[in-house]
Amino acid sequence: MAPLTIVTIFFLWARSMLTVQGGDPTITFEWKVTYGTISPLGVPVKGILINGQFPGPNINSTTNNNVIVNVFNNLDEPFLLTWSGVQHRKNPWQDGVLGTNCPIPPGTNYTYKFQVKDQIGSYMYYPVTAMHKAAGGFGGLRINSRLLIPVPYADPADDYTLIAGDFFNKGYTSLKKVLESGRNLGRCDGVHINGKVAKGDGNDEPLFTMEAGKTYKYRICNAGIKTSLNVRFQGHTMKLVEMEGSHTVQNDYESLDVHVGQCFSVLVTANQEPKDYFVVASTRFTKRDVIATGVIRYNNGKGAPSPKLPPRPVSWAWSLNQFRTFRWNLTASAARPNPQGSYKYGSINITRTIKLANTAHKVDGKLRYALNGVSYVEPTTPLKLAEYYKVADKVFKYDNIPDDPPSEITKVTMEPIVLNMTHRNFVEIIFENRETAIQSYHLDGYSFFAVAIETGNWSPEKRKNYNLLDAVSRHTIQVFPKSWAAILLTFDNCGMWNIRSEVWDRRYLGQQLYASVVSPNKSLKDEYNMPDGALVCGVVENMPKPPPPYT
Repeated sequence: MAPLTIVTIFFLWARSMLTVQGGDPTITFEWKVTYGTISPLGVPVKGILINGQFPGPNINSTTNNNVIVNVFNNLDEPFLLTWSGVQHRKNPWQDGVLGTNCPIPPGTNYTYKFQVKDQIGSYMYYPVTAMHKAAGGFGGLRINSRLLIPVPYADPADDYTLIAGDFFNKGYTSLKKVLESGRNLGRCDGVHINGKVAKGDGNDEPLFTMEAGKTYKYRICNAGIKTSLNVRFQGHTMKLVEMEGSHTVQNDYESLDVHVGQCFSVLVTANQEPKDYFVVASTRFTKRDVIATGVIRYNNGKGAPSPKLPPRPVSWAWSLNQFRTFRWNLTASAARPNPQGSYKYGSINITRTIKLANTAHKVDGKLRYALNGVSYVEPTTPLKLAEYYKVADKVFKYDNIPDDPPSEITKVTMEPIVLNMTHRNFVEIIFENRETAIQSYHLDGYSFFAVAIETGNWSPEKRKNYNLLDAVSRHTIQVFPKSWAAILLTFDNCGMWNIRSEVWDRRYLGQQLYASVVSPNKSLKDEYNMPDGALVCGVVENMPKPPPPYT
């Protein structure tokens, strides 16, 4: 056998880098996605289970782990999962959204391979196809700190995942028909906590248990479809310690507003009389207050929880003021040994400002949501595949919305929206909410600095109110009615990345877009090539695979 040359060895190493990073531990999962009956609100409906579970199983990983998830789609329709908040550095091929990936056909499987590179924190995964998220398929994803990186609080006695969300008893296929008929989803039927609601009759099994005198970590995520939630613990305060991958200044809260797509980590100390208590999740900004409870049980405690629940806050001004209390912990180290505050984002010059204004319209008599006058339409060919195969012009146009939308938007077109972003530019994005409904926006592939939320209209003079010192670095931000939110970030992660409304009927009906970030050097230091085994569909399905463009 001929000896391997240095060039061949390097090629084999680079090819392996497309999937997982050698030298770091690998965790492997095999998931079977099936239908099953679920009844979070007491009404049986057709749900989507992962390995028979609703919600799905937790992924418990550590910084830099390689994660392999082999997903078997046993549904009778295409299915696709995204890993919300995982940045997939250089590797958009594993993001699991329809702009980068073909859905997994029914009766087949696909293996995700990604690394949770230089990240810590609390996240979740969920489906992006059809309205599957309304039926399940979601679960928690945690990234623990490595042992050599100090965490700014003592190890908790246990680490719990609390996934709450609104729920609709109509079933996801009926919800899909509602949207396609040109209507929005309306109000939810109820709220669940980890797929359940306590009956309060003294026979409820506990969701969580605590031992008196000990402190516990709760990772709280809103995996709902459209409704902001307020979460609170009866008789206990919460110490906020982490938010979507960033350690925070550790303030105490009686309750926390968790908007759709957001995740918080809190510490709760079992310092009350040993008995049962309720954890409460209730809707925010809705005409009718919908409440879910779950039981927290003290070990060896006696007594049912009090029927008197802690009160919820009453206005969105309260929620805005709470946002302003969130601060980045500048002295704590996150995934790397250097303190978070060593990155001075406030001293970087802005190279591009993009204002995204959301509006609602009727197109051919049907409801559509738009950004800057364009309502996104999902093409049959993923945008990233079209770009990689050099047939982008057959699928979409770059920069087809203005960076500064007009004050009045009366005409709406329907097409894919792709922003062409210059690699490593420092960009300011303004989310301008021109409607009376609260918004929640998520950006794949990145975290951003949430520097301001204010009422009224944005103007350049508003920059003087930005938090340029210790704004929390996160991936999802709310925008209150007739208000705006500003975020700052460097577009240094090459790929095709989704900016979407986490309010699912809005996303489904057009309130999303993609940002394309291309490596100018065509270098594997910036982006990996399309991996072997990647699914192909649409106009590229029968085309020969291009030679690897990145070297």
